[in-house]
Amino acid sequence: LPVDLRSEEAVKELIHKSKIRFGTIHILINNIERGGMPVIHGSYDLPHNSEQWDLEIATSLKAKWLLFHHCLPLMRSSGEGAVVNISSVSAMLGRSGATAPFFNDAYSAANRAISSFTETWAREAAPTIRVNELMLGLIRNRHGEETRGWEELTEQEKVDIAGQCLLERTGTPEEVARATLFLIKDADYMTGSILRMDGGVALGSQKVPPIPTGILT
Repeated sequence: LPVDLRSEEAVKELIHKSKIRFGTIHILINNIERGGMPVIHGSYDLPHNSEQWDLEIATSLKAKWLLFHHCLPLMRSSGEGAVVNISSVSAMLGRSGATAPFFNDAYSAANRAISSFTETWAREAAPTIRVNELMLGLIRNRHGEETRGWEELTEQEKVDIAGQCLLERTGTPEEVARATLFLIKDADYMTGSILRMDGGVALGSQKVPPIPTGILT
């Protein structure tokens, strides 16, 4: 069902239709983003990007807020539920390092705010509804090899990105699905938590060196 999730009226209509068809809502996977990539969109200072900031915040942040708050009453009426907010490790990295071509300022800011939402919503929805967050790194079809942005990178940038990730690869949609299912199905005693699945991108390329032998004998 095509819906503009930035529109409150459209979200209300979506929830109404869901109630008619399914009766209630038990699970919300809040996976909405624009994924603002500097390598695609360029700088906010460019004339053709004058509205990019608002569009990024409206899509990656406001839409999540609208969907949660309009789903919550229906989820409460069901007696139990689980919410998974999908976010990005850009919340930690900002526009810096090897991943800078992927994360613009508004996208990073929106994702940092999602972590605050996760904690607030967990308090608001307790005790019957759990709210957790899955923070993703570079996924194959989400900033990775299967995206338009990846095609715009130089070969050196691709090498640098691989070096930034401790596991030296991008993640797969299947890995994202398994982590999401865990938070929905098996994480019964988790709420307000952030599960980071980024292959070690947030830790950078720094490896732990061997401990020196020292001078004591």
